[in-house]
Amino acid sequence: MSDTTAHRDLLRLITCGSVDDGKSTLIGRLLADAGAVPEDQLRGAVPSSDNNNLPDYAMLLDGLQAEREQGITIDVGYRFFTTPRRRFILADTPGHEQYTRNMATGASAADVAIVLVDASKGLLSQTWRHSAIVSTMGIRRVVLAVNKMDLIDYRQRDFADIVAAYASMAGQLGLSDVTSIPVSALQGDNVIRQSDATPWYQGPTLLRYLETVEIPDASSQPFRFSVQWVNRGASGFRSYAGTILGGHLRVGDEVAVQPSGVRSRVSRIITFDGDLEEARAGQAVSLTLTDAVDVSRGDLLAGCEQPPHLADQFAADLVWLDEAPMLPGRPYVMRLGTATFTATVTELKHRLDMNTGAGRAAKQLDVNQIGFANLGLDRPAAFDAYADNRNTGNFILIDRVTNGTVGAGMIRFPLRRAANLTWQNFSTDRSARSAIKGHRPAVLWFTGFSGSGKSTVADAIDRRLLALGSHTYILDGDNIRHGLNRDLGFTDTDRVENIRRVIEVARLLADAGLIVLVSFISPFRAERQLARERLGADEFLEIFVDASLAECERRDPKGLYRKAREGKIANFTGLDSAYEPPETPDIHLRTAEMSVEQEVELVLQSLRQRGILD
Repeated sequence: MSDTTAHRDLLRLITCGSVDDGKSTLIGRLLADAGAVPEDQLRGAVPSSDNNNLPDYAMLLDGLQAEREQGITIDVGYRFFTTPRRRFILADTPGHEQYTRNMATGASAADVAIVLVDASKGLLSQTWRHSAIVSTMGIRRVVLAVNKMDLIDYRQRDFADIVAAYASMAGQLGLSDVTSIPVSALQGDNVIRQSDATPWYQGPTLLRYLETVEIPDASSQPFRFSVQWVNRGASGFRSYAGTILGGHLRVGDEVAVQPSGVRSRVSRIITFDGDLEEARAGQAVSLTLTDAVDVSRGDLLAGCEQPPHLADQFAADLVWLDEAPMLPGRPYVMRLGTATFTATVTELKHRLDMNTGAGRAAKQLDVNQIGFANLGLDRPAAFDAYADNRNTGNFILIDRVTNGTVGAGMIRFPLRRAANLTWQNFSTDRSARSAIKGHRPAVLWFTGFSGSGKSTVADAIDRRLLALGSHTYILDGDNIRHGLNRDLGFTDTDRVENIRRVIEVARLLADAGLIVLVSFISPFRAERQLARERLGADEFLEIFVDASLAECERRDPKGLYRKAREGKIANFTGLDSAYEPPETPDIHLRTAEMSVEQEVELVLQSLRQRGILD
């Protein structure tokens, strides 16, 4: 890249619209007329049978074979091109509802969105959906490209009606900067050259708008620097490598290390080509500080005059990317900048109806759905609202079992609900309580199918422990649902909340010094892992009461399998609701091969080996 090209502004843009609105054709035409398509590729475009043998511009963008066969855009197609005025990264995003996650991905980094509307069809429900995603992802500059004007004989009134209807829609979504352009991608009208067919239109062509639209300057934002790496060298040298995510920095500036809040000053700004006196947003640099302060990967260096928010709860827009639904209360791994947290959706406020823009009550988010939710973290995090800084206001959620990315979020504002709460410590602690009981506290977590024998073996163990003088309590699934959890059903969402509450009760009982026996189906690994983390691995035993589904159904002590088979019970574990067996349980009780007495002895032996019992 030449020096002349390198200094030009970079504009990131996306295109979105309904099927057959002509997104790929428009962008193909734009690229071709701007000279960004090699001649041999342009000549190789398959001629269309009904357009006077003009090149099939859509072929220049629809690269996947499945897209060509179906005539739709499935993936996000990125293209890079330049003009004498500006550099561009262009994303052609899919229009189908089932590819909402792909569109959200393309929109997450865009400065401008081109929303296409077929002039012969007007606004469609997908127009609202695409515009809602654009608004949610923080894009405020929109080009309304009214395409296929040649099909309506370039009528000004029809164009004006579409523009007025979209203005009303945009107002409801908070899109205040909309530029409307009448175009024909096929004929090239108002794409690069002003069209003689629309003498009534005096605005810019599409390319002229893209070349001249103002790009937000991240350097004007408050200073933010995400620490990616701590570089330690000889003689105590230490620098912090990362990227400036907002604002600018000069040697000598005071910065605060977040979330600790410790302050210092910048002594050097180091790059591969030498030290700088000043650096700006977008630059990757390494910083040294005048003081030996504690800085780690994941910390955020910020300006002292305009600090980021610091909270362990916030409200956010959430785009769900995974086939498995988002369940409130389930723990996920959150990546916020370079920091990693454990996060849960504490409340799903609503799901966005993509056809109307209204918020709908929901208990979970399915793939490609967008919702507004409250999230809680395991410790305070430093962040900005997404509207103020995209780089420090976005996050992803990762499944703790599969390690796959399942969601992406944009933070709206912090929640200060726990800001004035502190944990009250008392003189009598768990060690003192354990001492008078003669044993350490523990939680024995029995999991397995209904009818596997969880309650039976838990009861037998409880009797033995009581005979040994131990202090115990049993938390049983059915018993808890008679009181504490009587408001919960058996959907996946309710099951997650059911276990979350039980974990907290078991934690309190263990803090009292008891040996707690928890007998719940607890079908999901994620919640059982949360229990291990909340209760402490040294005092938590996952006990898999393993009986086959066929054996449990044969026993059917409560008649539940029969009712489920008759359709009288929905969401029954093992039949129409999943059970995820433990992969490495602490104790594996194979009930078909062992007597209850043998199971009891195996558990007591494990308690003695761990030092819980003498």
